[in-house]
Amino acid sequence: MRVLIIGLRATGAAVAEFCAARGDAVTVVEERPGQPGYELRRARAVALGAQVIEGEPDWDALVASTDLLVPSPGVRPAHPVMVAARSQRISIRGDLDLAVEAATVPVVVVTGTNGKSTVTTLISAMLEQSGLRAPAVGNIGRVALEVLGEAIDVLVVEASSFQLHTVTPTFAPDVAVLLNIAEDHLDWHGSFDAYVAAKANVFAYQDPHAMLIANADDPVVARIVGGAPAQVARFTPDAPRPGVVGWRESTLVDGAGVDILTLATPTIAAPHERANLGAAAMAAMAVHATPSAIVRAQSEFVRLHHRTEPVGQAVGVTFVDDSKATNPHAAIAAIRGFDQVVLLAGGDSKGIDLGLLATVSDHVRAVVAIGDTPEQIERVFEGVRPVRRASTMRDAVRTASELAVSGDVVLLSPACASFDWYASYAERGEDFRREVAALIQEHEDRT
Repeated sequence: MRVLIIGLRATGAAVAEFCAARGDAVTVVEERPGQPGYELRRARAVALGAQVIEGEPDWDALVASTDLLVPSPGVRPAHPVMVAARSQRISIRGDLDLAVEAATVPVVVVTGTNGKSTVTTLISAMLEQSGLRAPAVGNIGRVALEVLGEAIDVLVVEASSFQLHTVTPTFAPDVAVLLNIAEDHLDWHGSFDAYVAAKANVFAYQDPHAMLIANADDPVVARIVGGAPAQVARFTPDAPRPGVVGWRESTLVDGAGVDILTLATPTIAAPHERANLGAAAMAAMAVHATPSAIVRAQSEFVRLHHRTEPVGQAVGVTFVDDSKATNPHAAIAAIRGFDQVVLLAGGDSKGIDLGLLATVSDHVRAVVAIGDTPEQIERVFEGVRPVRRASTMRDAVRTASELAVSGDVVLLSPACASFDWYASYAERGEDFRREVAALIQEHEDRT
């Protein structure tokens, strides 16, 4: 088979190795060579027998000599190579599509607008505590194709909408988890309907004996899972009800009122954390995790960086890094977890309406607008809460500290992507952490 791979970063390199190993004739196009590690990846691809093309070729001619197109996740639907492949009826498959088809062990795939990294990590930890080798791969870190040759018992995959956009009927996970769906990446997908359709691909091709774990309280999820081919198991962060797994204090209870497990932690306050933990436990048990192992994994779980992560305290004010909140849905969940916050918000909105943030204004004392479009944040809170602009993270942290009173939380939960000021949400969070540390040191030096 003649395979055309677009992109030679981690995903493209793994696809090239996989396809070369099964005897395909591989061509790789890298439009922007020179990224860190590129020369090593290029040399490896050439050694495997792949042809590497740099820059922008004649896409129509290249696609015409191809049997299969494998785009890296960042290749947009409107990219010329995607347009050419669709017009010439060339098969398009993503790396996750190839991996799930090739896997010889049970596969769990997790998606959602928010919480998917946390849930993927939890499922992996619950299975590992049960004595199973269950690496967390995909959008969370390692490329799924890389681990197929290793000794594993379960493949636990985090899937983004970019990755799910390019799956085919071969993509049939044993367990699919759909956490929630809210507006995100509209600039990439072109519309909310297209984004929802990509997310729905997580279960679209499952077998009737497979399991789909779905959020019973998310209206979009509830609407689209009605015709799912798999067995649907529903969860809620609230009390259980007929057919829906939920929580009675620290006990997870099934829809018939039967206790599933009781956590060592007395309470989990935030609704989104209860939802994430319930979904993870249900998925892990579907592939043979034990209740006791799930309890151990939860008790030892370390919150992922930049997800409502406390990073310091000064003068009775706690500073919390939630830089991973790159859409309003995620920011709202974080804000609701605190009584009163001074909110740092703004950045690249990705074409999403930020107006939903106003629904949690009762938890917000004041707002510091960051990023290149502070007027978007100002419009949301105009006449509702005071808003101050900041031109740097240093300015933002100090302004928020001035607005906060003892007992407040200064919360970096931007509801936007970071790409106007930073290369990633992680870089934004680290800058916040540094500025908080500098502010705390100044307070200590004065006392």
